[in-house]
Amino acid sequence: MRRVRKEKSASAFAGGRRGKLCLRNILCVLVCLLVWLPILLMAAASFMPEDELIYRYAEPLGTGREAVRAALLPSYPSAAPFAELLFRSPGFFVMFWNSCIQVIPALAGQLLVGAPAAWAFARFSFPGKKPIFFLYVLLMVLPFQVTQVSNYLVLDRLGLLNTHLALILPGIFAAFPVFIMTKSFETIPDALLEAAYLDGAGEIRAFFYVGLPSGYPGIVTALLLGFIDNWNALEQPVAFLREMALWPLSLYLPNIAQEKAAVAFAAGIVMMMPPVLLYLNGQSELEQGIAASGVKE
Repeated sequence: MRRVRKEKSASAFAGGRRGKLCLRNILCVLVCLLVWLPILLMAAASFMPEDELIYRYAEPLGTGREAVRAALLPSYPSAAPFAELLFRSPGFFVMFWNSCIQVIPALAGQLLVGAPAAWAFARFSFPGKKPIFFLYVLLMVLPFQVTQVSNYLVLDRLGLLNTHLALILPGIFAAFPVFIMTKSFETIPDALLEAAYLDGAGEIRAFFYVGLPSGYPGIVTALLLGFIDNWNALEQPVAFLREMALWPLSLYLPNIAQEKAAVAFAAGIVMMMPPVLLYLNGQSELEQGIAASGVKE
């Protein structure tokens, strides 16, 4: 009898555990669907012809007061919006290359300037280290609106307004990459560095042969998040660039005319692809870099 009761209680416990696990999976799927739903709707709209798009989204597009008839699949799929964007929209490619010119040098500068600074914060002790690092953290949490006027005055005095450097230089000296890389460098075991020093490595060789390989997740995290931030920047280009010929791709979508709404959806898909591809290729490093908390061995 006792054995039967134990088996029943064990089976009931296992059944309850499976039920909780099933419920949790269902909730996770629902949350994922809520996150993916806008992206799926945008992808579907990018393949809709102009007449179907107006029929389904008349009120948001300002062409009528009919209710929205959203769909995850177009009734009549068409690649015309992508053809219009990629073959008959030269302004799109101009802004795309502007984004590359403004983002890639900024990320290279973050690596050249931020990595040595983060190594110094993580491995060295010097007077004023804590106040300076606190200043970095303070600058990191300040929104752009707080520093917009001061940045504008500095760039104006340097004669860099309305140039690509107006976006590149502030990006190079951003505080967030230094913070992320510092936390990643702090997780490097002291025993590993001591072994490098015993083998005759100096600080520079230890930085290149131990610091950079061991802090690779933090570096990738800083560069990936920096790419997303600079790629999607809106306020900085509007504030520092007056000529439309210098605008990045992030300002292309708000300036698409209403009659080219399908092109806007297609442009949104194309603009979203570089961050998504970078995330898929650096997902594991991103998770490790964000999880870095300074816990040492």
